[in-house]
Amino acid sequence: MFGPPAAATRNCLKSACFTALCVVAIARPALPLAAQQGGPLPAPPAGTITASGPATQSSTGPREPTSHIINEPPAMPVDEIIQKFAQREEDFRKERDNFTYTQDVGFQTIDEDGQVDGEFREVRDILFTPGGKRYDKVTYAPVTTITRLIMTQQDFDDIEKVWPFVMTTEELPKYDVKYVGREHVDELNTYVFDLEPKKLEKGQRYFRGRVWVDDKDLQIVKTSGTSTGLLKKKEDQAFPRFENYRENIEGHYWFPSYTRADDILHFKTGEAVHVRIAVHYSNYKRFSTTIKIGNATQIDQPKP
Repeated sequence: MFGPPAAATRNCLKSACFTALCVVAIARPALPLAAQQGGPLPAPPAGTITASGPATQSSTGPREPTSHIINEPPAMPVDEIIQKFAQREEDFRKERDNFTYTQDVGFQTIDEDGQVDGEFREVRDILFTPGGKRYDKVTYAPVTTITRLIMTQQDFDDIEKVWPFVMTTEELPKYDVKYVGREHVDELNTYVFDLEPKKLEKGQRYFRGRVWVDDKDLQIVKTSGTSTGLLKKKEDQAFPRFENYRENIEGHYWFPSYTRADDILHFKTGEAVHVRIAVHYSNYKRFSTTIKIGNATQIDQPKP
């Protein structure tokens, strides 16, 4: 959730955004100062599944990007496709837990002249200890120059968990899944589905949007939508529309490779902020161990 700092200042004692910002400051200590990269965000890496991107969207009424979806029935019953790709997604989730990789997040605010006027950057490696315990380590995090927005812990949770959306068998009952049609994306033939959370529960974040499923591997290769969840009445928040693309790893699974967002966030105060976000996932390498692997945990940087 992103909120304008003016609103947070007026409600500093009650604002959930203000509290979450404090959590971020504690959980994500900055490394030594480094030069900010003020230029355009990098393009998707070679080999990534891509499609024609959307123009800048308004968070008050997100629209689907231009597509060429055809209303053609699938090769098997829709319910069977849904069950099979959910199982493949479950297998993929478990497989990705056996890989190390690098996550590079770039977040920019854009002024009325189209120039970058604030930037957040963080690079972290997802690694394993010699004993097989999974953890993540921040390797680059210059002090943010963003002044027109507040980034909260929910923002980081969305970037890390909702944006690289995985529709597992556990997640499937939480969503209404509607078959839309078929579309050719790059070299792939895909089934297209729209997803809507059935019920929003307190403290949970959800994906709302569209997924493209490869008709051979029956695995998601692209997602487009927004993150959503229950909001408090006093919270002034807006959520950008994003697209996530995957690439084939070892010929078996499609891993997240690149996420982008280019949107205008509108707030209750009347403020509108243009944002650009890019998240790269790279350097996937398999880690072999017989020890059970748990969830990644944050390891703080040693104090000078």
